[in-house]
Amino acid sequence: MLLERHQASTGADVLSGASGRSNPASRPLARRPAPAWVRYYTAALIATETVLAGVAGAAVLVPRADQIAIGTPLLWAAVVLLVAWPPLLGATGAYSERVYGTGSDEYRRVGRAGFLLLASASFISYVTALELSRALVLVAIPALTGATLLVRFLARARLRGLRAAGRCTKRVVVVGRGGAALELVTRLQRERYAGLEVVAAAVTPADRVRVAGLAGVPVGGLDDVLALAAAHDADTIAVTSASETAAQYLRQLSWQLEGTGIELLVAPGLIEVAGPRLHIRPFEGLPLLAVEQPSFEGWRRVVKGGLDRVVAGVALLLLAPVLALIAAAVACTSPGPVLFRQERVGLNGKPFTMLKFRSMVVDADRQLEQLRKDNISDGLLFKMRTDPRVTPVGRLLRRLSLDELPQLLNVLGGSMSLVGPRPPLPDEVARYDTSVSRRLLVKPGLTGLWQISGRSDLSWEESVRLDLRYVENWSLALDLLILWKTGRAVLSSSGAY
Repeated sequence: MLLERHQASTGADVLSGASGRSNPASRPLARRPAPAWVRYYTAALIATETVLAGVAGAAVLVPRADQIAIGTPLLWAAVVLLVAWPPLLGATGAYSERVYGTGSDEYRRVGRAGFLLLASASFISYVTALELSRALVLVAIPALTGATLLVRFLARARLRGLRAAGRCTKRVVVVGRGGAALELVTRLQRERYAGLEVVAAAVTPADRVRVAGLAGVPVGGLDDVLALAAAHDADTIAVTSASETAAQYLRQLSWQLEGTGIELLVAPGLIEVAGPRLHIRPFEGLPLLAVEQPSFEGWRRVVKGGLDRVVAGVALLLLAPVLALIAAAVACTSPGPVLFRQERVGLNGKPFTMLKFRSMVVDADRQLEQLRKDNISDGLLFKMRTDPRVTPVGRLLRRLSLDELPQLLNVLGGSMSLVGPRPPLPDEVARYDTSVSRRLLVKPGLTGLWQISGRSDLSWEESVRLDLRYVENWSLALDLLILWKTGRAVLSSSGAY
């Protein structure tokens, strides 16, 4: 990876800036204006949120219209609410392009603005003894904050859709040693909704040919970064993880970018560790990236287990008629049991019996060897897009993921969770290496990151990566997000076969 010590003259010397040129680029760049889509997006947010502030103020004034006169405190408060809300959002950074479309920082900044507005109104009302309506403080301001959060959510959904279509993106030059740079390019090209479009790469000399052939973008040297950025109209430079050999290189690159408006991103080398587990901690002026240990116990796990059982129990009661109809359809269209029972491996390697509606013929296991040649999986699983063992009813059940509904009984019994890694087969687990075995540190799930990211269309490596990401970064908020997105994944039927 970039910034590892490399003894060859084309490696460490280049990364440390000792390749004959002291700067990482051949010429400076003029300052770039904000992209047009950023200006339009921000203007639309300001206009919408100004209207929301006006509606909130009017909602307080209208019921008291016969009591309002020019100069009354409540009227002025409503006017201040209209005028102050967008600037307050701007002061907290809610109109910063860097928070648009990704992460939770945008929501936190809106919440901070709402809290400051509420605190200011309460303080001023108390200190000056103004006769402000309680509805302004207790209803209008919280409702305005909530409505703004909803607008941001809807705007984000629209923005992510545009980014997935290749619009409203940042143009990125990826910098690093071959393997690390290629991995980052691949990730950014796959996760297009993040809004980072790779337009070029800058790597060490030994890696240029390989990266150019695999990445599909123009490739230059580490001293060509700013030239590549200028040639391809890039507004972001992403550098893969660093150590002491590239400290000087990164420092010079950051100096070169001053005043250009180009953003510098540095990947920490911990691709699967993110969110609340990463913190910048200063030690006597030396900033270090602190990585907290993942938590597999504690009150959050107790809450997760309780929610799993409550939701599974309620879902089974509500879906009882649907379950009965599916059971009847399976029984009437194909001889054999309604439920398919299969041994899977759960928490800490403990085996359990997973339940599904039977979607294949009874002797499906005996036919498996004859179909091995048609396996499209690149890993430990067996996959076929058109499996002849699947019954007509089973094909429909799989398409809509209805065959997995009996797993609610597993969730109710405690052997599975609503959200978690995919439940593996014993022969898969027998071939796990140490890293993949970390999937067994949490209960397998009825749904998970693999479910909302492509299901059977995923490669083995990708499905493992998603499961490990979940294990490393589990939180109740992540579970709720996955459950929210599962419905869309099921309705789209993408990757289900």
